Amino acid sequence: MWERWDGIRPDSSFEDPGMNSFNHYAFGAVGDWMYQNIGGIDVDPAVPGYRRARIAPRPGAGLTSASASLETVYGKLSTAWRLDGGGGGQRFVLEVTIPANTSAEVTLWDARLADVREGGVGLNLRDGVRAARQRGPDIVVDVGSGRYSFVVMARAEKLP
Repeated sequence: MWERWDGIRPDSSFEDPGMNSFNHYAFGAVGDWMYQNIGGIDVDPAVPGYRRARIAPRPGAGLTSASASLETVYGKLSTAWRLDGGGGGQRFVLEVTIPANTSAEVTLWDARLADVREGGVGLNLRDGVRAARQRGPDIVVDVGSGRYSFVVMARAEKLP
């Protein structure tokens, strides 16, 4: 396959259109990394086709919010997260939409079960939350289809 990396001239015109391609693997690899790490959307390799997704956004590198969405065969899978600052620390807020007839494993990094709320209540009280467990320093929550709003409380808000 012939491709040019210099397909756009300095004056913004194009080289021979028969050899231009803007669908390079390198661009897709960067996008894939951003979806998986910043947006936190990934496929579960044991259940392909996004019938079961893995949601695990990683705040950091100066980012305080991000959102991502993906049209799957089942519908839109989306995440939006933000760090809410405060005098006692930062809360991590994660909004997730899981399409109908699918499920997801949601990872909340560096959290304790007692410090996580969904829709304002504990994880064990929320419809749609199938299971929640501590895995090392992280929380893993199994959810069915629906919309979820997870909050990992800031240090000053945490309960004894």
